[in-house]
Amino acid sequence: MMKVALVLLFAAHAYGCGTPTYAPSVSRVVNGEDARPYSWPWQISLQYLSGSTYRHTCGGTLLAPDWVLTAGHCIGSRTYRVVLGEYDLTVAENYEQYRAVEKIIVHPGWDASCLSCGNDLALLKLTVPATLNDKVQPACTPRSEETLSHNYPCYVTGWGRLYTGGPIASKLQQALLPVVAHSVCSTSDWWGGYVRTTMICAGGDIRSGCNGDSGGPLNCRGADGIWYNHGVTSFVSSAGCNTLMKPTVFTRTASFTQWISDTMLQY
Repeated sequence: MMKVALVLLFAAHAYGCGTPTYAPSVSRVVNGEDARPYSWPWQISLQYLSGSTYRHTCGGTLLAPDWVLTAGHCIGSRTYRVVLGEYDLTVAENYEQYRAVEKIIVHPGWDASCLSCGNDLALLKLTVPATLNDKVQPACTPRSEETLSHNYPCYVTGWGRLYTGGPIASKLQQALLPVVAHSVCSTSDWWGGYVRTTMICAGGDIRSGCNGDSGGPLNCRGADGIWYNHGVTSFVSSAGCNTLMKPTVFTRTASFTQWISDTMLQY
């Protein structure tokens, strides 16, 4: 536990995690909306090389200047880069920072043939650390095994599809997703046995994550006023992104605090 504490304290105090310069506009909208520019400064765009062009594929979260957390299912045999300080994917706003990936560590328990088995996360070490400023800042990580109450208000962010089969967003989106307690989400009317205690459900009505949001954060503000990344976007229903009683499922960050800390220290 000492190593965990050291890493989290290093991120929290040296870099001022979870306290964005531009406060998010956290209105309780019914569906997604454009986020306030740079109000989620830990949000990154994970992009892969296609020919001579990089294309957005997943989201992710900056945890420290040289470390990004994303989903295991986002990773393949492609060439990747991380874009920090991004807001509109279609416009060069001159605040973007482009970083190559030095090393990719997928959780050893991740099985691409069994999404519901969990462990859907990966850490990316950047070749050059991010330059922290008012638009690029790390997220905080919750305490190990911390849980959130049913209906706790959190926000999913990303450039995923605006609706099932629709286009990806150009501007960063946010949507209010209340937490669905595991005791509810694991019932037969909801996700049943597909969700484990190492996952966290949020949403379950017309709000949800969608394709392209994978790997991005579930942002939840603590009682201390600081924002924490409580989840890594993992999967939605095969019936569509906005399926009733099929909330977005996230890898529960608090279940993997030790692995995250050990990996960051090892490399």
